[in-house]
Amino acid sequence: MGTTIISPTFLSAYLLLLCLVCCLKEGYGLERRATAESHHLEHSHTIQVTSLLPSSICSPATKELNKKSSLRVVHKHGPCSQLHRQDKANIPTDAEILRQDEARVKSIHLKLARSSGSSNVDQIDATNLPAKDGSVVGSGNYVVTVGLGTPKKDLTLIFDTGSDITWTQCQPCAGSCYQQLDPVFAPSQSSTYSNISCNSTTCNSLASATGIKPICSSACVYGIQYGNMSFSIGFFAKETLTLTSADVFKDFLFGCGQNNQGLFRGAAGLIGLGRDKLSLPSQTALKYKGVFSYCLPSSASSTGFLSFGDTGASKSVKFITLSTVSQRSAFYGIDITGISVGGQKLSIAASVFTAGGAIIDSGTVITRLPPTAYAALSSEFKKQMSQYPMAPALKLLDTCYNFTKYSSVNVPKISFFFSGGVEVPIAAEGIFFVRSISQVCLAFARNNNDTDIGIFGNTQQKTLQVVYDVAGGRLGFATGGCT
Repeated sequence: MGTTIISPTFLSAYLLLLCLVCCLKEGYGLERRATAESHHLEHSHTIQVTSLLPSSICSPATKELNKKSSLRVVHKHGPCSQLHRQDKANIPTDAEILRQDEARVKSIHLKLARSSGSSNVDQIDATNLPAKDGSVVGSGNYVVTVGLGTPKKDLTLIFDTGSDITWTQCQPCAGSCYQQLDPVFAPSQSSTYSNISCNSTTCNSLASATGIKPICSSACVYGIQYGNMSFSIGFFAKETLTLTSADVFKDFLFGCGQNNQGLFRGAAGLIGLGRDKLSLPSQTALKYKGVFSYCLPSSASSTGFLSFGDTGASKSVKFITLSTVSQRSAFYGIDITGISVGGQKLSIAASVFTAGGAIIDSGTVITRLPPTAYAALSSEFKKQMSQYPMAPALKLLDTCYNFTKYSSVNVPKISFFFSGGVEVPIAAEGIFFVRSISQVCLAFARNNNDTDIGIFGNTQQKTLQVVYDVAGGRLGFATGGCT
């Protein structure tokens, strides 16, 4: 059998063809890798690790008060807050914040149980509230300053969509008053203050706003309890409320607290932004048509706003329909339908979200999800964050990372989906709860059961403009709301 002689020309052509094939394969591989990397970057945040740490300098947001009928919103423990500057020694630890948050969630679940009829409001009255110092109050991250009385006195108040009644501490503090930054409001020094009479329909309407039956002393007495045994008791009254120089309301109904205890951390009281007829949006509906909006700042060292009335919501605002959690509930119900992580829609049955329903709440820090939904979220997040070392759990937060060896990290974007197919992307600042660079935790937690109500908390609301059109029965979201 003869030997086949391969010509140099053929050999060169063959080797060239092999080289071209290899180059094409490598090119296809590079293209696939580039496409995958592009998809990854499109669906992830690049976060500078140093930005996760709190700043000691206040950096106001640029859109802060470009709206009329607006109040400046600050985090009460941040450098933009007078409360922080005057009371640095009492800033709560991360463990205390999470413990207070858990107490708030439990109180919301209890309040909803009562409003659904499983507990009788008449079994409790304002005289039976605990007369000892409360250990936690789960609400109150964000504060605004308003004026009360004639002449007006400025007061720094927590604002809370999960509460209905507005109250402040009042002299002479017949029971007791906790320490606050502003001078305690003195009704005797205002020419427009008056108490509400015992037998009025206004007094009787307190039960729906507070969950506690009012009592009769020399005048109508209210009582309201928060979280774990923090409370306010005092006279239900009317007074002139000043939001801005152009927004003044006579005969505003509020609680003038004579016995107030709990960790309200220096604030003078609370503004109730719930759905009850005694809430601030309801009492000012003639002017503002039941519309208000806010943007919670990106961090404790920045600022946001709380605005009232139709301030011309931008076209970027996407609206969903508000749902009713229960007939007697003042919470703002929402219908969550899905969650995505890194552009990947999680496989969660719709029934998981409808079993307990959900609300949006400005006072809850960590978003609470049905256990089934949380398990899917945590699992996919861990999968996409597998290149980073994990860290020990922080209380109820069990998906934590150690970023000490990194200057920047790529974090998958998270979006929530609501009724009507509306997608709301969570800002990079709304993904983590940071104890330290060595313990950075996913800021979501599981409820005990799928039938417990879910809560869309304030960490996930950061930098979103959230528009409450109460009269229209809808809720709107827009990204980049503060800047």
